[in-house]
Amino acid sequence: QVQLVESGGGLVQPGGSLRLSCAASGSTFTISIMAWFRQAPGKQRELVALLRSGNSANYVDSVKGRFTISGDIRKNTVYLQMNSLKLEDTAVYYCNAYVPLVRTDYWGQGTQVTVSS
Repeated sequence: QVQLVESGGGLVQPGGSLRLSCAASGSTFTISIMAWFRQAPGKQRELVALLRSGNSANYVDSVKGRFTISGDIRKNTVYLQMNSLKLEDTAVYYCNAYVPLVRTDYWGQGTQVTVSS
């Protein structure tokens, strides 16, 4: 079992920045990928960025050049630095960890990010 706890959400004006943090606990040695997803009202949950155990990363096109995922899976932490935030970035952001041994995704409770003027 893996437990994930996010922090760092809040209210920010367009063009502003926020940094999300996620800390994993439990059977963390089994994690191979950590990622950030988001879900806006009335929309499906979407992948924002992911970080592999080898530190390679991928981003959804809409956040490339604005968001940066970082951290160290071996140290059980991942961050999402969000710059140049737009109204459409408003969503609940979820931390995700994938454990290939049991083919299971684990989720945090989510943190609200609201971009508004």
